[in-house]
Amino acid sequence: MIDRRTMLAAAAAATAASITAPAFSRGARPVDPKFPQGFLWGTATAAYQVEGNNLNSDVWAMEHAHPTVYTEPSGDAANSFALWPVDLDIVKGMGLNTYRFSLEWARIEPAKSEFSIAMLDHYKAMIEGCHARGLTPMVTFNHFTTPIWFAAQGGWSNAEAPSLFARYCERAARHLAAIIGYATTLNEPNLSGLLDVVLPGDIGPRLLGADKAMQEAAAREHAVARFLPGNPLYVADPQVVQANLIAGHKAGREAIKGVRPDLPVGVSLAVIDDQAADRNSLRDAMRAKLYRPWLEAARGNDFVGVQNYERTVWTDKGRLPAPEGAETNDAGSEVYPASLAGAVRYAHAVSGVPVVVTEHGINSADDTKRARLIPAALAELKRAMEDGVPVLGYMHWSLVDNFEWVFGYKPQFGLHTLDRTTFKRTAKPSAAVLGAIARRNAL
Repeated sequence: MIDRRTMLAAAAAATAASITAPAFSRGARPVDPKFPQGFLWGTATAAYQVEGNNLNSDVWAMEHAHPTVYTEPSGDAANSFALWPVDLDIVKGMGLNTYRFSLEWARIEPAKSEFSIAMLDHYKAMIEGCHARGLTPMVTFNHFTTPIWFAAQGGWSNAEAPSLFARYCERAARHLAAIIGYATTLNEPNLSGLLDVVLPGDIGPRLLGADKAMQEAAAREHAVARFLPGNPLYVADPQVVQANLIAGHKAGREAIKGVRPDLPVGVSLAVIDDQAADRNSLRDAMRAKLYRPWLEAARGNDFVGVQNYERTVWTDKGRLPAPEGAETNDAGSEVYPASLAGAVRYAHAVSGVPVVVTEHGINSADDTKRARLIPAALAELKRAMEDGVPVLGYMHWSLVDNFEWVFGYKPQFGLHTLDRTTFKRTAKPSAAVLGAIARRNAL
């Protein structure tokens, strides 16, 4: 499993060209600070990254493979499997009205065709807990991780994968859909098997080789021919995997809608704000490869989730690095507040459906950068809305510093710190910044 946010940022910092960044709001008209009534203000987590001790998940297997590319195991994570009421109280206390979290497929279907009522009840309690606090539950049915048994039969490369995912969605929906506010099927499926496309130089081949060795080790340890986790960097047959993921999304969407037709269902996509440095830029070709098939598939959705952390400026040869002197995050990538609005504008232009910002944030131990980014990015997002882009809500990644896949606990995206011994969450100043905007529903 690869942390796409950190990986893409590191790739941007590794390139050797340069560009002068335009001021993102220079000369732009002022925006009306008020957001529409009913706008969704929230923060996001993913089950595996906060719950802890997810023994039946493919990531747990990868963490403990020999060799592994994980810097450390997830362990207890934020202990949110037990402390979810604390998390919900924090979200409510911040002044937010929405909480995005995910179901863990490996808990709900720990063995093929065996569904756990106890685990379905666990997530039902979380959803009911949201309602009890006045929070809209935004539920992701699958945030990267899959059950070990699913990965051990080839994961999303297996022809059976879309129907298996749809069956899981239908079963979970029968238990939960009546009380879910918004649902997404998959998280960032558009980059699965394609991350190497945007990695410069020899970074891609080196990482692909290490990831491939880890997958092969997991296959040996589970005595199977192929062990493909839900969020791989190395994929031998990316076209097959992408086709199955798109089919899985559509089948999962229909399965959920079959249980509750009026439930808004979408898919969350990783969308970089791709910009062209010149007339022969690779931008349009990269957009066609990384997003367009999914944005076209999203035309059948009620909304599309956009997850943005940066921009990329493309020449005819590749991507350019952060401009000299630009503020950067902890991976060395430019902090560019207008990237969110750029990604949202593009996603809506292609899909034609409303947008929910399902993730946006920054990897930074310096919270002052996060506190500056939030209002600056939201001002540009509001400008896009005033230009006619229907945006339903904004979910900040993440509620709390958590397990960031192969990079372990070093990256810090949280609005709260985490004491990994006591599991105490402590608000950073940025939490108050976002909370104040949400409370007044205005910048």
